[in-house]
Amino acid sequence: MSSNQRLRPITSETSAVRKSVPARRSRLGLLTSLALIVLMVDQVTKACALSGLEQGVQHPVLGNALGIQLLLNPGAVLGLGSGSTWLLTVIAVAATVLIVRFSRRLSSTWWTMTLGLLLGGTLGNLIDRLMRDPGFGRGHVIDFIAYGNFFVGNVADIAITVAAGLMMILSDRGVPLDGTQS
Repeated sequence: MSSNQRLRPITSETSAVRKSVPARRSRLGLLTSLALIVLMVDQVTKACALSGLEQGVQHPVLGNALGIQLLLNPGAVLGLGSGSTWLLTVIAVAATVLIVRFSRRLSSTWWTMTLGLLLGGTLGNLIDRLMRDPGFGRGHVIDFIAYGNFFVGNVADIAITVAAGLMMILSDRGVPLDGTQS
């Protein structure tokens, strides 16, 4: 093999591949950092709620619109699925696996942030399901942010809700995971 055959010329394609590796690492770092921040804030606030609040007692923060109230939730939002806690655990594990798989394809900063929020929120509630009473895979999620008399949630729920809203906006605008416009 001659030296010309061993050395490939640098084309715009090979240059783009070289540039994309650091960019991909940067996006994975962003996704991981955002997920860890959400997870830590969620778990710390849940620990504070458990240690400082009496279950079921609502403390108004903004009149009747917003308050603090400790609730051990066996179900999903609005208490739905309280008899299928194990199924919610399976769904959270599947969502986590899918997010990790999709993270390899990310080229969009907006999708990276969206999936980072979703991953952090999903892991926050999954930890409760796995580690809290009444047992592994059936644990109750710690909720403490009372939205009037409508429902009680937590930081993980906020991250998941914001991620869902961003997903709708990004999908509506045609922004795929890889960042190209469709």
